[in-house]
Amino acid sequence: MMVRPSSSFLLVGLLWLCCWGAMARAGAEYMAYKDPKQPLNRRIKDLMGRMTLEEKIGQMTQLDRANVTAEIMRDFSLGSVLSGGGSVPREQASPQDWINMFNEFQKGALSSRLGIPMIYGIDAVHGHNNVYKATIFPHNVGLGATRDPELVKKIGAATALEVRATGINYAFAPCIAVCRDPRWGRCYESYSEDPAVVIQMTDVILGLQGEIPAGSRKGVPYVGGKDKVAACAKHFVGDGGTTRGINENNTVIDRHGLLSIHMPAYYHSIIKGVSTIMVSYSSLNGEKMHANHELVTRFLKDTLKFRGFVISDWQGIDKINYPLHSNYPEAVLAGVQAGIDMVMVPFNHTEFIGIVTDHVNNKRIPMSRIDDAVRRILKVKFVMGLFENPLADESFVDKLGSQAHRDLAREAVRKSLVLLKNGENAHTPVLPLPKKTKRILVAGTHANNLGYQCGGWSLTWQGVSGNNYTAGTTILSAITAAVDPSTEIVFSENPEADFLKSNNFSYAIVVVGEQPYAETKGDSLNLTIAEPGPQTITNVCGAVKCVVVVVSGRPVVIEPYVSSMDALVAAWLPGTEGQGVTDVLFGDYGFSGKLPRTWFKTVDQLPMNVGDAHYDPLFPFDFGLTTDSVEQL
Repeated sequence: MMVRPSSSFLLVGLLWLCCWGAMARAGAEYMAYKDPKQPLNRRIKDLMGRMTLEEKIGQMTQLDRANVTAEIMRDFSLGSVLSGGGSVPREQASPQDWINMFNEFQKGALSSRLGIPMIYGIDAVHGHNNVYKATIFPHNVGLGATRDPELVKKIGAATALEVRATGINYAFAPCIAVCRDPRWGRCYESYSEDPAVVIQMTDVILGLQGEIPAGSRKGVPYVGGKDKVAACAKHFVGDGGTTRGINENNTVIDRHGLLSIHMPAYYHSIIKGVSTIMVSYSSLNGEKMHANHELVTRFLKDTLKFRGFVISDWQGIDKINYPLHSNYPEAVLAGVQAGIDMVMVPFNHTEFIGIVTDHVNNKRIPMSRIDDAVRRILKVKFVMGLFENPLADESFVDKLGSQAHRDLAREAVRKSLVLLKNGENAHTPVLPLPKKTKRILVAGTHANNLGYQCGGWSLTWQGVSGNNYTAGTTILSAITAAVDPSTEIVFSENPEADFLKSNNFSYAIVVVGEQPYAETKGDSLNLTIAEPGPQTITNVCGAVKCVVVVVSGRPVVIEPYVSSMDALVAAWLPGTEGQGVTDVLFGDYGFSGKLPRTWFKTVDQLPMNVGDAHYDPLFPFDFGLTTDSVEQL
């Protein structure tokens, strides 16, 4: 059968169209931003060129996990999810529970039109502290007492592994505030009153993110592999200097003071490749930091050359105006124009996205500001390798709460303890204590309370009381394990005088301190030890040779009781590994910690920091008695 010419032309035409369509589709499928062989800037430029305004604003939005679904991630191309303090998939959630949740949200993000992966943030501020059975390290004030940057770097690396064990890839840490007044409820999140100590401790970033390769450009975000996380230096800037230590309040300081006290650790964090910086709730000389264009854009981005992204604090933009969330469109405009790139909304994404869209459409926010924000966010995501490895790596699951990390935490505890008194003079030291003796009294509210040991930001935002919330070792349990089997240990939380007289104790260990708190709930004008702590000290130390261990997030009022104590130890908030306390009490290791903060006599002296004209402390900054390790038979 002959084919008519017209039919031949038609057939050839159809074949050509099919081939052309296939080639066109093949060409369209190549997207430079998905090609890891392409240079970073080309990938960013290619992706941004494909994005709509709505997708760009979506990338600037961060929601709490309780308000997110995979469909929301897909439909709004959201850039990030977070777990606020205590926001967990379920009580006592396993690493697999976290991974399943993370992957669900990530798959939602990947199913959006352009498939941009999300970044998931969490407050892993002293270990992966929201997570059941994670290793909880000493809070920053204790780490500042170690004066050991290498130790802190190891803690950063261990924390990164435990965070990755749950699939998460972004830690809101470290806090590099310079706490100048212990009445501040976040003082334990500060390494020291001295900016030089805080600068040392920024080495934690090298642990969290990895060491920047030799020859790399300084100041560029760096995350070195699947076992590392993006870090976040916070809270920019001056949060530790507020008047009377009131959280989120106003820091009154001149330019020289700002640059010499509160700013240096940010410069060093940027040099070490920190990926993100969080803005402070506080004000500086009356201007809200979340609306401070001069410092966020002109100084941080333009002068210090920070190339990562700037993130708000939880509802930080809502707090620009009072009361909370009032004049919200105006606050959003001020915050975004100040230079905030990602906004921790964290509840209502549609309202925020709608407002930013309206501001752009009406030329109140220029596209250049949106593009700057998105470029920075995408840079961090590309540097992290999220486009190549967006889902959780389940090979890290066994790192959560591992023995190696608990051993590291124990080392950190013993190096963080500061010995403030050891007998009446150097010739009659009380410590180290003998392990083999007749009978030891262990007393105090904090001796057998793992939650109190850990403090705030532990399992929940405000912390917990008791031993049933996570895995760890109380100080009482550590004492029991450390002493000779023939030594009798008697525990009485608040013993009465008759009990003390009738039991013929060799010595007593009294463990008292502050109850857990976080942020504003920790603001305190009196800084007293929680009751019945003072009564326990008075009763026990009046009847028995006593060592007092203070578990607190900051110096507290102890001057009235010191004369009755035979020895005094500042244990800060040591976390889950109580054996670190007994390691030095019984002389397996010597005391080496130095005060990271001035210990005042009375709160009337505050604020008082080393170098002040009125400096008259009970124990000065950098004070700490030392002991040698001993071998006990």
